[in-house]
Amino acid sequence: MSVDVVSTTNCSLGEGPLWHPERQGLFWFDINAKTLFCRENDAEKSWSFADHVSAAGWIDRETLLIASETGLFRFDMNTASREPICQIESDNPVTRSNDGRADPWGGFWIGTMGKQAERSAGAIYRYYRGELRLLFEGLTIPNAISFPPGGELACFADTRRQQVMRQPLDPADGWPKGEAEVYLDLTRERLNPDGAVWDADGYFWNAQWGAARLARYDANGKLDRAVGLPVSQVSCPAFGGADLDLLFATTASEGLSEAERRAQPHAGQTFVSHQQITGQMEHRVVL
Repeated sequence: MSVDVVSTTNCSLGEGPLWHPERQGLFWFDINAKTLFCRENDAEKSWSFADHVSAAGWIDRETLLIASETGLFRFDMNTASREPICQIESDNPVTRSNDGRADPWGGFWIGTMGKQAERSAGAIYRYYRGELRLLFEGLTIPNAISFPPGGELACFADTRRQQVMRQPLDPADGWPKGEAEVYLDLTRERLNPDGAVWDADGYFWNAQWGAARLARYDANGKLDRAVGLPVSQVSCPAFGGADLDLLFATTASEGLSEAERRAQPHAGQTFVSHQQITGQMEHRVVL
């Protein structure tokens, strides 16, 4: 199955791809460059920020919820104006935001991590109906925040631990209930789980940092298939397109040696592959 470049912009740390269902456009970030990109109608544009930005959810056609290194803010794409929603670790200069995603109830989950990946400096929070709650702490690189169909579970990972966890949720409001358990243990293969999404058939798609691939697993954690990319550092997938059958992936060039950069000229670019699989529409953030 062919994989094509959808954006030739070379990101140092591409992350957070989001397909906006009302705009039919793709959004993503370069965390290190503190920049949000958008590609729609075959044109690309960008917005720059003073602090690190990493993940977003869509509120309406013109507005995004964006996670920065100090909190969540509402962003108007027409005016580029920011409205603060809540602070997150704003008094901690060590950390920034990382992976995040809206859940089926309209809440937003966001992970934090040390800017130098300091061990156990990170956490995962959920913002829902005006409340920010700490869900998990002591993580190093929180990733893979995603929600399978059915609204019963959430998944997340600490990339450093090479495990993806599965957390039961309260069907009434989406808050975690009970204890998380291991869904996917990648320690034997020494694979590093990064960003993830679930498709409409209940399969988990995981970007695996350093392995040059996206991998699809069934609900029991069995590998179904892998989609290879021409770059090693694949950071996060997202389904999009009019029929939600396009699989996008952000990548990164940070940390590559000069020899690796020559061998991977497309490192940091954003890719797309056509799948005979339907993804889930990204959930709307409800403020």
